[in-house]
Amino acid sequence: MSAAENSKMIVGLDIGTSKVVAIVGEVKEDGVLNIVGIGSHRSRGLKKGTVVNIESTVESIQRAVEEAELMAGCRIHSVYAGIAGNHIRSMNSHGIVAIRDREVTRADIDRVIDAAQAVAIPADQRVLHILPQEYIIDSQEGVKEPLGMSGVRLEAKVHLVTCAINAVQNIEKCIKRCGLQTEEIILEQLASSYAVLTDDEKELGVCLVDIGGGTTDIAVFTEGSIRHTGVIAVAGDQVTNDIAMALRTPTDNADEIKIKYACALTQLASAGEMIKVPGVGDRPARELSRQSLAEVVEPRYDELFTMVKAELQRSGYENLLAAGIVLTGGTSKMEGVIELAEEIFHMPVRLGMPQSVKGLADIVRNPIYSTGVGLLLWGMKQQQHQEKSHSPVAVKDTQINVFKRVRNWLKDNF
Repeated sequence: MSAAENSKMIVGLDIGTSKVVAIVGEVKEDGVLNIVGIGSHRSRGLKKGTVVNIESTVESIQRAVEEAELMAGCRIHSVYAGIAGNHIRSMNSHGIVAIRDREVTRADIDRVIDAAQAVAIPADQRVLHILPQEYIIDSQEGVKEPLGMSGVRLEAKVHLVTCAINAVQNIEKCIKRCGLQTEEIILEQLASSYAVLTDDEKELGVCLVDIGGGTTDIAVFTEGSIRHTGVIAVAGDQVTNDIAMALRTPTDNADEIKIKYACALTQLASAGEMIKVPGVGDRPARELSRQSLAEVVEPRYDELFTMVKAELQRSGYENLLAAGIVLTGGTSKMEGVIELAEEIFHMPVRLGMPQSVKGLADIVRNPIYSTGVGLLLWGMKQQQHQEKSHSPVAVKDTQINVFKRVRNWLKDNF
């Protein structure tokens, strides 16, 4: 059984700065996603979310995919991959068209989306996502699904996400070099939102903060739709570097100390609890209090959350987040992070973990896997959408619309 041969198998590939994760999911008949395989390998070919070494990235992807294949007992042929990095840009746009037959058809929706994305973008960027926020029919606002509704004028408000062409090409090249096909490239914080946010939170207003190794990705939702996305170039790697510099220890050891002992809020760390810090080269290891380590870590998290707050203020949505902040990603797991975030944002904060999946759910219920599981849920939704659009009823409706348009054209011209 292979992911390509059996359309019910979906693979998500999270190519991150610190790790590459491949997750295999199987869509059951009842529409539930069953996680059947996970592979994870350290990532060495990326910096701040973008590929800087193709060979190293290819090797990391291959190792993660092989591990996932072994666990799932299947061959992987195609993947849904995530993308992040400083090159990501986003904007809100607006399009208007006339409704041809006074009843909104799929063709009208496609035309209004095309009109909304007709904005000037730099030559080195391409459109990654066009995410509809709402439709307006004549003067009726807040329409989520306009198909079949009557009216004269159709408007669409969309969120446009663009990315650097070369960044996408490098990711696709790495995936191709592993003998895999790319089904789709998806913005990582958008994927994570599918895994960790509830519909109620999106409706009330929520900000997802995905803290990875190289970048911190932000997505703001209000009234059920995405309103703002942003990327901040401060994340887990900076915390590791701070520990390595302050404690004078190799980076690998600093990362291990961060994962095992670090605390983001100094008052939560015990001054009496001692940790062993390996020295550089032949220098002997020495002991340090956990509180001293927290004093190194806290300012960096403080800086990160202050930057996120400034981004929210710039977006204009800071006062519309009734559901508060949801933190996810591997760097959000540290003790004291939630408490520090609540102090800075002055709103409720929770840790987001992948929900609504079965199978290896206990393993993936970890912020590290939010993007990977989100990519699977995105892929599942796309497959369901394709099945729906190719169903006999949908085809019949399309044929009726075509006949109706031909009849009207003949009536007007003869």
